[in-house]
Amino acid sequence: MTAWLVYAGILIYMELVFHLGSYGFQGCNPIFTLGVIALISALQALIGSCFSEKGEKIASRIMLWLQFIIFAVQAVYLHIFRQPLQLAAMFLGGQNALTNYWREALLGVLQTTPLLVLFALPIIVLEILRKKKIWQPHSGRGIQRLRLILFAWVALVYSVCSILIGGMTGADYAEQYREYYDPATVMQEMGVLVMVQRDGIYEISSLFDRIPKKPDNAVQVAAGATVTETPVPEESSDEGNMTDDTTAGQENEGASEPETTPEPVEEKQPDTSPHAFELDLAKLAELSQGGKEVKWLAEYIAGLTPTNRNEYTGMFEGYNLIFLTAEGFSTYAIREDLTPTLYKLVNSGFVFNNYYVPLWQTSTSDGEYVNCTGLIPDGQFSMRKSASNNMAYTLPRFFSAEGVYCRAYHNNTLSYYDRYLSHPNLGYDFKAIKLGGLSEAEWGSQLFTVEHPKAWPASDYEMMQGTVGEYINDDRFHVYYMTVSGHMNYNFKGNQMSAWNKDAVADLDMTENARAYLACNIELDKALQYLIEQLEQTGKLDNTVICLSADHYPYGMTQEQYEELAGKDLSKDMDLYRNSLILWNNAMEEPVYVDKVCCSIDILPTLLNLFGFDYDSRMYAGRDIFSDQEGLVIFNDQSFVSDTVAYSKKQKTTTWKKELTEDEQTAYMTAMKQEVRNRYLFSAYILRNNYYDIVSQCVVQDGAADAQ
Repeated sequence: MTAWLVYAGILIYMELVFHLGSYGFQGCNPIFTLGVIALISALQALIGSCFSEKGEKIASRIMLWLQFIIFAVQAVYLHIFRQPLQLAAMFLGGQNALTNYWREALLGVLQTTPLLVLFALPIIVLEILRKKKIWQPHSGRGIQRLRLILFAWVALVYSVCSILIGGMTGADYAEQYREYYDPATVMQEMGVLVMVQRDGIYEISSLFDRIPKKPDNAVQVAAGATVTETPVPEESSDEGNMTDDTTAGQENEGASEPETTPEPVEEKQPDTSPHAFELDLAKLAELSQGGKEVKWLAEYIAGLTPTNRNEYTGMFEGYNLIFLTAEGFSTYAIREDLTPTLYKLVNSGFVFNNYYVPLWQTSTSDGEYVNCTGLIPDGQFSMRKSASNNMAYTLPRFFSAEGVYCRAYHNNTLSYYDRYLSHPNLGYDFKAIKLGGLSEAEWGSQLFTVEHPKAWPASDYEMMQGTVGEYINDDRFHVYYMTVSGHMNYNFKGNQMSAWNKDAVADLDMTENARAYLACNIELDKALQYLIEQLEQTGKLDNTVICLSADHYPYGMTQEQYEELAGKDLSKDMDLYRNSLILWNNAMEEPVYVDKVCCSIDILPTLLNLFGFDYDSRMYAGRDIFSDQEGLVIFNDQSFVSDTVAYSKKQKTTTWKKELTEDEQTAYMTAMKQEVRNRYLFSAYILRNNYYDIVSQCVVQDGAADAQ
């Protein structure tokens, strides 16, 4: 049997084992996969033909074991993180990874051992056959080599055409591969090798296009407070899904003669003008001639309808804001008996009944990026990529324009995910508890002290103890926290936060994983309790807003473990991502219940509206939750949930929440899929082209375009 057929057979076998072991009998499309397998096996045979008989044997072994490593690493990583490992992660996210996650990696290897053995089985069989001289790799010479070259060329053309055109399998797959790359979907639908091939071609080629440098904090900011608003073309009503209705009243002004009947006093109407800057559209178009992406952005922004001001606009104007991205946080971590502070916060203030936190490619880093920018991540490490951009429309930029000193803290490594670059560029004075290989002389001032800096995960409670004193006495403050106590793995041996709080969950009738997860979130609850106590003692509580959202759901738990925690069955494509958003102020007497669907990309514009900042709602992929625009949750694979429908692209299901005719359903789905597509493109092009810098130059201030 010729070598290339053997190589192809092994690759097909590995793909089948991987798919069945990772996804079960969920469907996939082999058309793309077979093209890539044919190409790789032909190239393997060609490489072997360039050596002597002995050299070919060595080359064959090396290539086969490299294939094993690819499949094994992807299987372990997918098991742990619920996402494929992209090549970019090895270069950009690998620092300190072994230090922080060696326990997870070891456990992942142990849990996937049967799968790893199956991957190695055909290679071991070949070794036995070689020793018994039953089979030897033979790629051929002369005319046979020419045939291999021809076959490889045909395979290459086939694989490229099938992906780019998508004619044999449908445009959706080709689109998922090209424009809206979701590695998880590509791996499941097209196979490991297609994902790795796509990753290598597109990701590595642009890996070092922009290497962030130490940020210059003197970033030019387009502050909304100084811009001219666009005129309101017509009055628009705000029909939110809020159950608390508040009406602004106005006292009688002036006095009237006793004999005169007083004129009725008109109620002050709420301001419903649009949240939008006045842009010099001609200049925007002129500056957007550098390529199709920036041209598309200019046209898209010009055609967008901004969200309007509403009854909640400026509700917290002049207040302090403490914003937390909570590691691995879930609704199911909230229990009145174990986490009373979380329970109190989530059930008062604003209560969001249909909030989602989608899982993106770089999990925590992408979760932060969404929370802090209101944009959908573009591939991996969007937060890191943003460190080279003008991030003029983030929360700290608006607060700092009002003279507020903005701080950010993380109870892990300063350099991890390159936060020491990205977070100062967002507008924060950023501190962590460990350097992570950075120079002590240059970065030592950006550390804060905790009692147990070597604990893993670190304590959120200790982070609060070590940082609150830095800002609590400021006249006004905005603070951001990235927590870590809720990090996987969820057990009592490798998770110190779980071990510290083990006694509190000892009597629960649950598995160790569920109890350990609840235990480590007790540490987050202690942190919030301490924070609130300090705010109350200094008289800052009523004038401070606390906002908390997860970076992602606790994917370190299996589906079965998470369902045990939830106490119910959960769908894999939607229910996993339902979560809680805390938006709380102590002075709110009654909770405001919000039924509108919303998600983490909506946090930033919602906060900007609540704090009364003049901002341009067209600069974000998310929308102010309290606006009259329909709620929309977008997932990594282009599935979505709105107030009208839930659409799962992976499961190919459409669940209608409202009664529509068939024609109305068709029209709605067409429009909504286009909307999802547009928000993906908008977010990606903003990041890739540093487009906020272009827009900032086109904001009209005092009647003239601002020339920055």
